[in-house]
Amino acid sequence: MIAATAFAGKKVALFGLGGSGIATAHSLLAGGAELVAWDDNPDRVAEAGSCGIPVADLRGIDWTLQAALVLAPGVPLTHPKAHWSVDLARTCDVEIIGDIELFVRQRHLLAPDCPFIAITGTNGKSTTTALIAHVLQEAGRDTQLGGNIGTAILTLEPPVNNRFYVVECSSYQIDLSPSINPSAGILLNVSPDHLERHGTMQHYAEVKERLVAGSDLAIVGVDDPWCLAIADRLESAATPLTRISKHDVLTHGFYAMGTQIMHADHEATQMVVDLADISTLRGAHNAQNAAAAIAACAAVGLSTDEIISGLQSFAGLQHRMQPIARRGHVLFVNDSKATNADAAAPALSSFPRIYWIAGGLPKQGGIASLSNLFPHVAKAYLIGEAAPAFAAVLGENVPYEIAETLDRAVSHAAEDALLDPDDEPVVLLSPACASFDQYKNFEVRGDAFVQQVGALPNVTMLVDPKDGKQNRARSDFGLVLDDRPVPVGDFCRASRSGLHALLCRKSGSGRTAGY
Repeated sequence: MIAATAFAGKKVALFGLGGSGIATAHSLLAGGAELVAWDDNPDRVAEAGSCGIPVADLRGIDWTLQAALVLAPGVPLTHPKAHWSVDLARTCDVEIIGDIELFVRQRHLLAPDCPFIAITGTNGKSTTTALIAHVLQEAGRDTQLGGNIGTAILTLEPPVNNRFYVVECSSYQIDLSPSINPSAGILLNVSPDHLERHGTMQHYAEVKERLVAGSDLAIVGVDDPWCLAIADRLESAATPLTRISKHDVLTHGFYAMGTQIMHADHEATQMVVDLADISTLRGAHNAQNAAAAIAACAAVGLSTDEIISGLQSFAGLQHRMQPIARRGHVLFVNDSKATNADAAAPALSSFPRIYWIAGGLPKQGGIASLSNLFPHVAKAYLIGEAAPAFAAVLGENVPYEIAETLDRAVSHAAEDALLDPDDEPVVLLSPACASFDQYKNFEVRGDAFVQQVGALPNVTMLVDPKDGKQNRARSDFGLVLDDRPVPVGDFCRASRSGLHALLCRKSGSGRTAGY
């Protein structure tokens, strides 16, 4: 745990006692703050009190004595209207911050130069965060992974020199982190989202921009107009900047040319890695994620060999386009996190021959928006409440069966795919639906898929069927070609020649140059 000593001996109010709020409260208490905490949910208040957190209704405290209000990320700061605790704090000019800000201040106190990579964006930030952390860990770095990805940041180990932090940041968290200053800040993209919290796209984009504006190196995707404008502003302000793109050729930065990630440095352009045979990084969206990871890892000192090896051994984010098994020439992919049509589109666009398991509790709009991707589907296996509606949309365009349950869908899809003469047919769980009609959540649904695939005869698991995590027995290999593990060092060796000098040049200040 990180003890937040920045508020030692000071009075601090905290609102929001969910998982991250409880962790924040313990951090503040460990750091010596005089804390009082509250929540609108009485059960949460009772739970906090039972584990030693001082609780009291914040309406009754003297706000003139408070050094800060620490707000849980999900509590409204501005829209649709500010929470009552925010109004009380503002009345007395009390600063309002969140757990990321507490980490930032503690890093400044303990180890201001320890590498800190922060990632945000409307889409792709969890995969990019997990990928960067994996590359660092595989390279032997002391790596701490947390933030919006699911581990409260203040539960991580305290900052020390040469400890690397990889932190996913939502717009909610950035809004509560006025001092955020990563070594490398990544903004992947901006598209309409969370407008009920931010009010307008302009405000939403402004919040996202704060993360990269305060970074030693800003890494910005330039494939949407909001981020392109942000990159231009950063460049005008002389902020060290690396642009990344998943489809446009750049004169300076990292971009995708088909499956190849290229690095351009005005005068020279060189391939860094070819993602074609890295099954966990297929698709244009993953090209952007990989480009961001390459830029960030190079910025904090990793060699080209270390970066490429880490990319090759990445098992994928659990439940998000995660290759989990092979059976002969058939690949099985767990995309259970795709709980609506938009979320299912990347997987459907990434594989040319798909045996698609879809359905569950339907979302508004169904799957009609995916019709342009139906040619990729050899056959669909429909489960759950959405099955009849999905069947009506597929109609005569896609062969389908009403499988009803996931286990039946897995069994039938696996047998059909095995008979397909295509080089690599894919059995894909990408439901485009919520899970709640048959499963507690998408994680439980994805775990069930992994376990059912693991029970098939003659299957080679790429993950542990018990928990869906990377099979560590395969950690010496970056990929599988024709069911033959290929050592990391044998892949794309030619692309590495001379590239480390390009990626890891040092500026006069000792920092990585702002490419």
